[in-house]
Amino acid sequence: MAAESTPSTPLTLPVLPLDDEVVLPGMVVPLDLNDNDVRAAVEAAQAAARSEPGKPRVLLVPRIDGAYASTGVLGTVEQVGRLADGDPGALIRGRGRVKIGAGTTGPGAALWVEGTRIDESAPDPLPGHVTELVKEYKALATAWLRKRGAWQVVDRVQAIEDVSALADNSGYSPFLTTAQKVELLETADPVARLKAATRQLRDHLAEQDVAETIAKDVQEGVDKQQREFLLRRQLDAVRKELRDLNGEEQGEESDDYRARVEAADLPEKVREAALKEVDKLERSSDQSPEGSWIRTWLDTVLELPWSERTEDVYDIRGAKAILDAEHAGLDDVKERITEYLAVRKRRSDRGLGVVGGRRGGAVLALVGPPGVGKTSLGESVAHAMGRKFVRVALGGVRDEAEIRGHRRTYVGALPGRIVRAIKEAGAMNPVVLLDEIDKVGSDFRGDPAAALLEVLDPAQNHTFRDHYLEVELDLSDVVFLATANVLEAIPEALLDRMELVRLDGYTEDEKVVIARDHLLPRQLERAGLAKDEVTLDESALRKLAGEYTREAGVRTLERSIARLLRKVAAQHELAERELPFTVREEHLRDLIGRPHHVPESAQDPAERRTAVPGVATGLAVTGAGGDVLFVEASLADPETGAAGLTLTGQLGDVMKESAQIALSFLRSHGAELELPVADLKDRGVHIHFPAGAVPKDGPSAGVTMTTALASLLSGRPVRTDVAMTGEVSLTGRVLPIGGVKQKLLAAHRAGVTTVVIPKRNEADLDDVPAEVLDKLDVHAVTDVRQVLELALSPATNGAAPEVPVAA
Repeated sequence: MAAESTPSTPLTLPVLPLDDEVVLPGMVVPLDLNDNDVRAAVEAAQAAARSEPGKPRVLLVPRIDGAYASTGVLGTVEQVGRLADGDPGALIRGRGRVKIGAGTTGPGAALWVEGTRIDESAPDPLPGHVTELVKEYKALATAWLRKRGAWQVVDRVQAIEDVSALADNSGYSPFLTTAQKVELLETADPVARLKAATRQLRDHLAEQDVAETIAKDVQEGVDKQQREFLLRRQLDAVRKELRDLNGEEQGEESDDYRARVEAADLPEKVREAALKEVDKLERSSDQSPEGSWIRTWLDTVLELPWSERTEDVYDIRGAKAILDAEHAGLDDVKERITEYLAVRKRRSDRGLGVVGGRRGGAVLALVGPPGVGKTSLGESVAHAMGRKFVRVALGGVRDEAEIRGHRRTYVGALPGRIVRAIKEAGAMNPVVLLDEIDKVGSDFRGDPAAALLEVLDPAQNHTFRDHYLEVELDLSDVVFLATANVLEAIPEALLDRMELVRLDGYTEDEKVVIARDHLLPRQLERAGLAKDEVTLDESALRKLAGEYTREAGVRTLERSIARLLRKVAAQHELAERELPFTVREEHLRDLIGRPHHVPESAQDPAERRTAVPGVATGLAVTGAGGDVLFVEASLADPETGAAGLTLTGQLGDVMKESAQIALSFLRSHGAELELPVADLKDRGVHIHFPAGAVPKDGPSAGVTMTTALASLLSGRPVRTDVAMTGEVSLTGRVLPIGGVKQKLLAAHRAGVTTVVIPKRNEADLDDVPAEVLDKLDVHAVTDVRQVLELALSPATNGAAPEVPVAA
C-alpha cells in the first residue's frame, strides 16, 4: 500500500514524544490524548493522512530526561476513541525503526522531522547459532510466562518466527528498565538485539530464582519458630497440668534448680549467688542463650564438694612407714610430710582447727632432675595422709584462663584446672600435684605462673576466686605439691610462696634398693615372668646402676632391667635358656651388651683423658642432675698461632669471664707458682669444653680452668681421681658455688675418689648421703694454690717442662 515505504525511502513524520517510555515495533499501545504533545502529534498525522492514502502515521520517540533518542518507531494510529477510564485516547501500533534526521515543518502544532527506515531483515536462511538462540529465547520466555500464569501468551510467543519480531516482543516485559528498552530500540541488527533480549531475560530469571529461594528460606524459618513456640507452650501446659494433678511432685528435679540449691549444703555466700542466678533463669525465656549459660554454671556449682572433706590419717608412724615402703631415699621430703602431719594432729587434738579462716594447707616445691620420683611421690603423700590425689599437668600451658577459668561471657566457658581438680577429687582437701610447674609459658593470652600466685599463697588462697565461678573457694586445706626440673625457671614470686625441697638424685646404694624392691617386681609382671623365675644378683644390679646407666634418677635403670628381662623371656621361648635363672654380673654383657659408662679410674692409665697435661675434671649441674665436665687447654705455635684467648664449647658470658680471670691470675702469679708464663705473651691460649652442642654457663668452672692452664704450663698432668668445683677470683680465692650435693653424687657415679670444693661450702656436706661421703675424699680449700697442690701430679724431674703445642 502507499503508506508503506522501503528502508531507503525518506519519511516526514510528526513526533509523538514518550516521556520515560519506550515502544518497540510490533507493540500496540494506548495513549492518552489529554497530553498536549500526544494530541498535537495525532491531529497532525490525521491532517496529513487526508491528502494521502493509509492510516495516519506518527514517529514514536523516547524522551529521557528531556533528551530525544536518536532512533524512533514508525507508528500508525489504529483507532481514536475512549480509553477504559472514559478519557479520549488513541491506539497506536509500532511498525518499524526510523533513524531520525533534521527537523522540518508540517501541518498542526506538532514537531515534524525527517527520517529514514532502518533495515531490520534477518539473514535467510537463519544460521545454526541463530536458530539455537531463537530456541533459547522462546524457552526462557515460556518459563517466565508460566511463572506469571500467562498461559494464553505462550502460544503466541512460540508462533513468532521472525527474529526481529521475536526480539521486539520483549518490549512487553515489565521488568526491563527504560535504559534496557532504549538499548533494544537502538540495536538495528536483529540477531544482536535477540542476544541482548535473551541476556536480559536470563538475568531476570536468575534474580527471580534467588529471590524465591530467600523468600522460601525465610518462610521456613518463620514457620519453624512458630511451630517451636507452639510446641513449647503446649509442653509447659502439659507439665503444669501434671504438677497440678500430682501435687507438685512430678516436676523434674533437674529443672527445679531452686529446690536443688536450697537442699544443697553450700556456703552462705555461694548460696546467695546461686539463688540470684536461679532468679535470672526463671525470668529468662526458653529461647534466650543466657538460660543455657546459667544452667551450666548452676550445675558446676552444685557438683563441687563444698562441704566434703576426707579425714586425715593421723597415724604418724604408719604414714612414715608408707613413705619409706614406697620410696627409698628422699629423706627431706619424708621428714617434711611427717612434720606436717604431726602438727596437724596436735592442732586437732587441742581443738585449734581453723584459725583466722585458714587451715593448715601445705605448699611444697619438689625440685630435682628427671626420674627421681617427684610425680610418684605425690601419690605416696596422698596415700600416707588418707587423702584423694589429683594430678594437674602444667607442662606447656600458656593460657592464664587454664588456671583461673574463662569469663562466663565467652562461648564454651569452663572453670580453671584448679576448680576442675577439686571437682574431680570430690573433696575440698585433696593432694593436688602441679606437675612440671617450670614448663609453664606465657604469651599474649597471659601468664599462667602469675595466676598461680594466689593459688599457692597460704595467706590468701582461702578466698580464691575463679573467673568462671566468681564465688570464693577455700583452698587453704589443699596440700599442693609442685614439681620442677630447673629451679631457675620458676618465677621468683611464685617460688617465694612455696617451701623448697630438693631431690638431688640417688646414690648407687639407693638405686640398688629401688631396683630390687620396686623396679624389678614391676618389670617382672610386665614381662610375664613370675617372681621366682628370674632373679637379679645384687652385683648385677650394682653394675647396671654404675656402668650401664649414669643418671640422677632411675628411669634408664628401669629400662635396662626391662630390656634384660625381655631378653631372658625371649631366650626361654626359643628354648635357649632354662628357667628359673639368676642373672649375675658376668651375664650382663651377653644379654644386653657392653657397659656404656666405664669409670675413668677403671680405664688404662694411658687412655685416660687427664693422662696428658692441660686436661682437668670439673663438676657441673644440669637439668638432668649433676655431671662431670672435662676442660681442655692448649697453646698455639708461636710461629703460626695468633695471640689471645680462644674459647669453644658453646659457653655463656659468665663462663667466658671465668676463663679470663683464670688466665689473668696465672699471668700475674706465674713466678710464684714456678710456671713459664712468658710463653703466654705471644702465644694463643685455647680452652675447650667437650660436648660443644650443649650450652654451658656459670662461675663454678673457674677452678677447673685455672688447674687445666696450670697443668698445661707446668707439664704436670692432673690426677685422674680428682674432680673440682669452685669460683676463682683474681687474687686466687676460691669462692662458694651451688649444687654441691648433686656434684658430689655425680663424682661418685663417675668413679672419682677425691673432690675439691670451696671451704665456704662445707656446710652443704650435711646434705650429702653418708655412704657417698665415706667413699669420697673431700677437700675444702680457700685458695687456688691449694687446689694445684692437690690436683697436679708431682714433677717427674727438675728439668723445665715442655709446654704442649696445639696441633
